[in-house]
Amino acid sequence: MRVRTISAIAAGFCLAVSGVALSVASADPPAGTAEAAVELTTVAEARNPSAGTAGPGGTLWIAERAGTVRVLDGSGLGEPVLDISDETTATGERGLLGIAFDPDFQHFYISFTDREGTSTVDEFAVADGALDPGSRRTVLTQEQPYANHNGGQIAFGPDGMLYIGLGDGGAGGDPHDNGQNLGTLLGKLLRIDPAGDDPYAIPEDNPFADDARARGEIWAYGLRNPWRFSFDAETGDLWIGDVGQNRVEEIDRAPGGSPGGENYGWGRMEGSEVFDGEEPANHVPPVHEYGRGGLGCSVTGGFVYRGTALPELAGQYLFSDYCDGTVRALQVENGEVTGQTDLGVSGGSVVSFVQGGDNELYVLDLGGPVQRLDPAG
Repeated sequence: MRVRTISAIAAGFCLAVSGVALSVASADPPAGTAEAAVELTTVAEARNPSAGTAGPGGTLWIAERAGTVRVLDGSGLGEPVLDISDETTATGERGLLGIAFDPDFQHFYISFTDREGTSTVDEFAVADGALDPGSRRTVLTQEQPYANHNGGQIAFGPDGMLYIGLGDGGAGGDPHDNGQNLGTLLGKLLRIDPAGDDPYAIPEDNPFADDARARGEIWAYGLRNPWRFSFDAETGDLWIGDVGQNRVEEIDRAPGGSPGGENYGWGRMEGSEVFDGEEPANHVPPVHEYGRGGLGCSVTGGFVYRGTALPELAGQYLFSDYCDGTVRALQVENGEVTGQTDLGVSGGSVVSFVQGGDNELYVLDLGGPVQRLDPAG
């Protein structure tokens, strides 16, 4: 592991300075959506960017799949501040898959698969905007039976707890029935308190905290590969993009304030369709789904837009697909999806969205571009 110290960036620095923009990819919006005309401005070129998070002082921290983390500020994308490339591998669906800061920017977390494929979440203390390499500790590990469906997203919720997405363990068809098995962390969304104990505490209000037959870390289950999830910055609603098997890509939602325990159905259900067996009585169906084919083959969940640059998109959920790249928006009323808009731009091989400290959105193309969603002009 290699860590490079950086000085703290002055608070209030605006990332969207003109000197950062490198190029623009834009397209005319579809008919009837001129009021939401957007373009993607390339603000940096990374090496296979896989995830990102808002950092201190208005920065963006960008994870590169091979194991490096770089900081994007007004001067561009800096040299790596963290390098674990000797601890992971970028083969298959593995690598450095997620990064997150705690709400006070006092700790930084990385989610990666180690050389044996084990999903690992590590923590670093942060001082003056820099990582302390001597403070590194492992928070959670989970062995993976196969090389795919690792999940890997990590994020702090509005409740200050750390949420961790884990896929069903891989292969195809969930051969070990992990999605519905409450005795394993695989196929789940976890909720833990990394500051509550060593290595972490299970929050007392987790839905299975007092169930001897279940893992207390589990917040929601029945997930195949929750590659990307996010929280609405205004309402606290949880949105999950869950990659499908052969037919259905799905987007799930839980309202802010939910007590958890949602069963999203996998591997009995693929979206709203029965996959194997019968639909569970407590199945929570997706709020949106689409079939394989014209719209892609691997959903990339995004964020509910809460920025100010594109007020026409306020409250809409933005997402894409790794195979298609088109950025789309879901109109939502009272927790129900009422419409979908093709925003007329392609982000390439979209692996992740990133929400900046100002709530503006960025789109990561695994091929390299870090792109900001801007008004067309």
